[in-house]
Amino acid sequence: MIHFVGAGPGAPDLISVRGARLIEEADVIIYAGSLVNPDVLQNRKKECVVHDSAYMTLEQVIEVMRQAHAENKELVRLHTGDQSLYGAIREQMDELIRLDIQYDDVPGISSFCGAAAALQTEYTLPGVSQSVIITRMEGRTPVPEREKLREMAKHGCSMVIFLSMGLIREVVQELLQGAYTEATPAAIVYKATWPEEKVFHCAVGTLAETAEKEGIKKTALIVVGDFLRASYDRSKLYDPEFTTEFRQAEKTE
Repeated sequence: MIHFVGAGPGAPDLISVRGARLIEEADVIIYAGSLVNPDVLQNRKKECVVHDSAYMTLEQVIEVMRQAHAENKELVRLHTGDQSLYGAIREQMDELIRLDIQYDDVPGISSFCGAAAALQTEYTLPGVSQSVIITRMEGRTPVPEREKLREMAKHGCSMVIFLSMGLIREVVQELLQGAYTEATPAAIVYKATWPEEKVFHCAVGTLAETAEKEGIKKTALIVVGDFLRASYDRSKLYDPEFTTEFRQAEKTE
């Protein structure tokens, strides 16, 4: 069996219980060495063979999977965060289907969740934003025309931008073409949940200067939106004057 596993955002104890068990049982591990904290692998078997996919092509990854399957070995394909976001797993799965090799998929905690924890905030604040856009800046790899960053920015909701630190000046210009202003709150979260984690609060207008001053060039998320401000409405869920399925509103005089 091939197991796709999300390694979580960085801290080795933020992988799922199932994912940790599969790593302990694996005969072969292919992991994204440029992004996954190697400490996640510390409980693997001594005889487990480890491959770093940062140096591999899709064809080479699939060949390792095919060989492991032929030898009846358990293989873990370990991706950073949750593999459903920028994990390039669909093409691997399609190849496994073509080869009639079974696989399963174990989700992980995404770094955008780790970033919210580092910021000690909530993306969906009542009266501020009830939507989160997860996106990236177009670079060497294109994005669909309707998903250009300036188009996404028109919504003005909470936004988390992946894989874009190297293009941060372009990011700022694209954000300003939408609903955000130079004063809109922003933050850079470097290596969320890692021991090296750093959080830098700023505004859209000072994102580039903040990144350059702090020397942040990669392995960081750009977070934008008014949810980073202090003001928001009280949640109706716990409002004593609001009836829910489980309790009646309290009467007020």
